[in-house]
Amino acid sequence: MIATTRTSTVRPPETGKSSCRYRQRQLSPDNHVPKGHLLRGIDQFFDAGDLRQHMASFYSHTGRPSIDPELMIRMLIVGYCFGIRSERRLCEEVHLNLAYRWFCRLGLEDPVPDHSTFSKNRHGRFRDSDMLRHVFESVLRRCMSEGLVGGEGFAIDASVIKADANRTRGIAGTEAIDWSRGEGPSRAVREYLATLDANDTDAQAMEPSQESVTPPKNISLTDPAARWTAAPGGPAFYAYSANYLIDLQAGIIVDVEATPAYRTQEVDSTRTMIDRVEQRFRLKPQRLVGDTAYGTAAMLAWMINDKAIEPHVPVLEKGTRGDETFANSDFQWLGQSNEYRCPAGHALRSERRPFKNPRTHITKANTVVYRSSQLDCAGCSLKDQCCPNTPIRKIARSVHESARDKARAIAKTPAYRQSRKDRKKVEILFAHLKRVMKLDRLRLRGPSGAHDEFLLAATAQNLRRMAKWLMPKQEEMAAAAA
Repeated sequence: MIATTRTSTVRPPETGKSSCRYRQRQLSPDNHVPKGHLLRGIDQFFDAGDLRQHMASFYSHTGRPSIDPELMIRMLIVGYCFGIRSERRLCEEVHLNLAYRWFCRLGLEDPVPDHSTFSKNRHGRFRDSDMLRHVFESVLRRCMSEGLVGGEGFAIDASVIKADANRTRGIAGTEAIDWSRGEGPSRAVREYLATLDANDTDAQAMEPSQESVTPPKNISLTDPAARWTAAPGGPAFYAYSANYLIDLQAGIIVDVEATPAYRTQEVDSTRTMIDRVEQRFRLKPQRLVGDTAYGTAAMLAWMINDKAIEPHVPVLEKGTRGDETFANSDFQWLGQSNEYRCPAGHALRSERRPFKNPRTHITKANTVVYRSSQLDCAGCSLKDQCCPNTPIRKIARSVHESARDKARAIAKTPAYRQSRKDRKKVEILFAHLKRVMKLDRLRLRGPSGAHDEFLLAATAQNLRRMAKWLMPKQEEMAAAAA
């Protein structure tokens, strides 16, 4: 009688252990995930087939079986795609949500890993193997194979993200700190001290003309590598910067770098990302779009002279005056005679007499200062419009002024005006990062924690972009074929 009931169309009774197992066999997560669900599109383009091979050397062949790294990565992608910031809550959501279970390859009876598993793996084998970078680059390669990366134009920008550090738990940057007090330095503090040791070694080898990082005004006792900043306006706080390098064709993130929220380090990260993308993916843009922060003389010279990239970046001008006197652009540069000519026709030179031993006159700021003659300025009728408060006029000319001139010429082209519009694509990604993915404050501490969070967020954003761009096209092709 029981066998007849199971093979017929009659539904078994609602009570009893056998009927419960029957209902579970009839319930499959795949049947309850809508066809247009975001995770279906992401699953179609996300392939973690080589993840186990990449992590093989970091797992033991004996002992209790370990949690599958692909399962943890899939769960983290779910968390970042849907703004689930807590790993404890992520485990609860995956346990309850059929779509999340389906994406993570979990059956109805399969257990969900404990939230502590993520912390242990993140601070251990994940960072030792640089697995998150591996996952990000595998997704980027898929974007490239799907034709979403053009490689013609890149855009660069940075966004400030609050660190997991209380703004009241800090001391002045000039104050000495004994990090060995209490139970000893935390993981974030140990990472900070290791960075200081590396910076001291680099400082000994640094040339005198190279710029050094300004000491921070305040240092957090919780996360000392975070930078004290008030960049967005309002009260200052400790923060890191998420630096995105994106391809302008479809807004795909081609690289990401975490730095303290300090302008110099944000700009320097551009070189790291451009070189890394060229080395690993053979991608080098013809133009690079950025805001004025990337328009320094040294950066423009690097783009033009070293990388042969057109800088679609506003030139950082420091010669404009607010007192209605002549700006530096009002002075004519004469390259053959190595001098400037003022509006009155007088010469500004870097030297007034020849030296026995020739001098470069290059300052620590990589500039050459050109000065007018006090005799010329004293009887000049335009002195009140030129230098009313000083006896002579000075102009500091960058050693990279030729690169600045090329950037100024590019700024007058129609392509530059289009690039200013294209730059909004990277700003949209940052808005999505903070509002949709809820990454306006970090949960992990230290530079490595910021690095992990930004990499996972960029991976999730690329997967979402692929799913939303390519899934409708595939559905249209399937409908046309039918």
